[in-house]
Order: sequence, then C-alpha cells, then structure tokens
Amino acid sequence: MSDPVVASVAPPWLTVIGLGEDGLAGLSEASRKALQEAKVIFGGPRHLDLVNAGTKARPWPVPFSTQPVLELRGSPVVVLASGDPFWHGAGGSLMKDLAAEEWVSYPVPSCFALAANRLGWKLEDTLCLGLHAASYAKLLPLLGRGTRVICTLRDGAAPAELASWLVENGQPDAKLHVMERLGGPKEQLQHALAQDWDLPQGGAPVLMAIEAMRPGLPQAAGLADSHFVSDGQITKRPIRALTLSALAPRRGELLWDIGGGSGSVSVEWCLAAPGARAISFEPRRERLENIRANAARFGLSHRMAAMQGKAPEVLTGHALPDCVFIGGGGSQALLDQLWQILPPGTRLVANGVTLETETLLMQAHAQWGGHLLKAEIAEAGPLGSMRDWQRARPVIQWSVTR
Repeated sequence: MSDPVVASVAPPWLTVIGLGEDGLAGLSEASRKALQEAKVIFGGPRHLDLVNAGTKARPWPVPFSTQPVLELRGSPVVVLASGDPFWHGAGGSLMKDLAAEEWVSYPVPSCFALAANRLGWKLEDTLCLGLHAASYAKLLPLLGRGTRVICTLRDGAAPAELASWLVENGQPDAKLHVMERLGGPKEQLQHALAQDWDLPQGGAPVLMAIEAMRPGLPQAAGLADSHFVSDGQITKRPIRALTLSALAPRRGELLWDIGGGSGSVSVEWCLAAPGARAISFEPRRERLENIRANAARFGLSHRMAAMQGKAPEVLTGHALPDCVFIGGGGSQALLDQLWQILPPGTRLVANGVTLETETLLMQAHAQWGGHLLKAEIAEAGPLGSMRDWQRARPVIQWSVTR
C-alpha cells in the first residue's frame, strides 16, 4: 500500500509586523528573522528608520494603497505597522485581498494598551478611537461625565485643536493627557485642562486621553430640536422619539429616510446603533445643506448620505434598505413601489399630519396590516398672564414589516 500523498503548503509570503517606539529591541525572534529574509519592507518613514530597513525600504504611497504589496505576491515581503496591526493599523486594509495561508502577523502592544498602562486605566472600560483621519465630532455623542477616551491624533498640532473643540462643545474642564512616542526613549507625557491649554506643540505619533467631567448628550432617542440645523422642517423631539422606537435601529442596518427635511431622524438612527447608515432623500436643495451640516456636527458624514430628488423616482439605483422612514411626500405610488421592491423583513414607518396622508395611511393599514398610531401632544404655553395647553397637529404613524 502506497503512502498517502501530502500536499505541500508554502510558507506565508507576507509578514505583518507590529512595531513599537523601541524599534528592533522590542521585536520577537520571528519578526527579526522575517525582516532579515524580506526582499521588500513596506512602512512609514519613521517605521522604516526604526528597523534600519536600508535598501529594502519601500515607503507607503500617497494616497495610501496596498496595491504595491499585492503586486509582490509570492516574494518575501514585510509590512510594518504601529503596535497591533489589526487595531487601526494596516493589517485590516490588506486582509480583504489575501487568503489565510498567505500571511502571518506578529503584534506588539498597541498604543492604546501602552497609554492605559501609563495612566492606570482599565482598557475594557475605556473608549479607543482613531481620530488621526476622522472628525473630532465623532466624540460628541460619546462624551459624558466620567467617560474616558484614548484617541490617536493626526500630528503635533492636533492636541491643541482638540482641546479647543472640547471647550466649544461643552467639556471645558475635561482632563487631557497628551502622550508622544510611547514605549520608546523619546516618550513624553503631559497633562492639562482643555480650557487651560498651554502645552507646546509636539510631534507624531501622538495620543490624547480624555476624561470628561460634564454630562454629554442624552443616550435615549429624542434629542432637543436645538441640536439640529433646520428651516423649521424637522420631526419634533417627542414625535422623533416615537419614530425611532418604531424604526428600531440595529447594528449595521441601512435606513432610507424619504423626505429628510433636516435629517434629524437619520442622525438619531445612526447614533442609536454601531455602524448604522442612512440615505436621506430630499427634493429641496437648500435642505440638503442642513442634512449634511447635521451629519457633520455629529461626526456622521461617513455614515449619512443626502440625495436630492423626489420619491419614488430618486430611489432607483441605491442599495436596498433594512428600514424605511417616510417623513414627507407620501403617496400611493410611493407605497406601491416600496412594497414591490423591498425584500421581505424590511421595516417601514410613515408619519403624516394632513388629512390626505391620514387617509393614505389608514388605507395602507387596511391593505397591508401593521400598526396604526395617532399621537396628539400638547405643551404648556402662555395665555395672557397665565398658561394653557397648546396642541400640536396630531400625527398619524403607520408601521409595518414587509
């Protein structure tokens, strides 16, 4: 009986090496061996200098691309990244084009781990954000009294910018810890309050750790209307809270917000669940500016899109949603098209205040089922020298699962 044939498995051609500020001294024997055997070493200029890459060095292209690495598939290649390559590092960018057997990774402690160890913070209770290429506004819905955040920043000028942003956005007495080149001989750690910022500009790589001292935005649905730029066309706070409850946002889901107005529903949808996204369809050009301004204010420009056009025509060519909200412009033609194109399981919520929309939604309820709600809200207001109840227009809400 002949011996079984065993397929030979080629060793990985790509080695991803996590690098600290101590350079070669902090690397494992396996990382050192990979560097010696590599024909090409990719990394930022600082990383290449830390390992003395010499003639093997290949700086990352600008703008960043992994294509030069992939073009060398099969040759021994090293990619250098900061700390843990899979935490805000190059590792994740490469993996979508690689099979499991093509690569191996050797991490060292991430900059977040180093920062937590310098400050004595429990990392599992600390938010870790990459703000080196993102808006500071991503912090707005996250900061509240007692919140601790460690974030990577772009360059030496960024800490002063972020301190100023914190003052402008309700956290003037936030405790700030600025850390440069952690884990190496040039490490620096400085402290300041946001409102008393007087630290000299340093260099990269730089982190800022933030301890928020004041309440931030509420975490429940229904933010105050004053948080949004609007021309008056906005789903008011109490109705918005009811609407978000009916929409039931979940992680990573996509919302079609038809008749977006100010985009307030899209904003709160995205805030409610990690990775939730929204496309806001609005026929008026001037309102698109408000939608985009509100997305930017909450650091959601990467998850919210504003499209000009009238439904149902404007809906063509977009990824199908997990949920649809109709806040304006409802019609039988729109409902018929949605019922035709939406896959089973898609949730749909429609609000209306006119008699015509009420009739439309009552007929839709009779035809397709679901839940019908009428909300009548009154708020106390002045009546001469006294007060009375000032009633808003009743809102009818139809919600259904396709």
